[in-house]
Amino acid sequence: MHYVACLFMSKAARHKAILDLIDEGPVESQDLLQHRLQRKGFEVGQATLSRDIHELKLVKGAEGYRRAGESVGAEAVLPSVMHLARQFVVEVRQAQNLLVVKTTVGSAQPIAAALDASHWPEVVGTLAGDDTVLVIASDQKKALALARRIREAS
Repeated sequence: MHYVACLFMSKAARHKAILDLIDEGPVESQDLLQHRLQRKGFEVGQATLSRDIHELKLVKGAEGYRRAGESVGAEAVLPSVMHLARQFVVEVRQAQNLLVVKTTVGSAQPIAAALDASHWPEVVGTLAGDDTVLVIASDQKKALALARRIREAS
């Protein structure tokens, strides 16, 4: 029983440290968050940190992680796809009517959200992981045009 209480306290302390770091300023990636936690004495693996982020309901925006429901001035509006592509897109590959957009680690979700919000007629929908966005176009010709558009920005 005492062991479980120690684990709970450790988790609670880690959660508080995460929220304190988020409140101090932008934390752009899980790697950076993990590094800052280590400097505060918390050794945490990537899987545990991902669970913590989920449990704390943190969301990742253009500036980095923040508490859900919190908007910071211009962050309420997504940056343009072109702006994000210039900063974070590494590679664009086409497969029929699909595009696989490789990004820097942790950047796929903001890019997918910006693509969805752009209402570009070529984009039917997106699916994002950590560093990859799957973009679905209505046909192969539109996928080619979209790939060209994204490549020009990056």
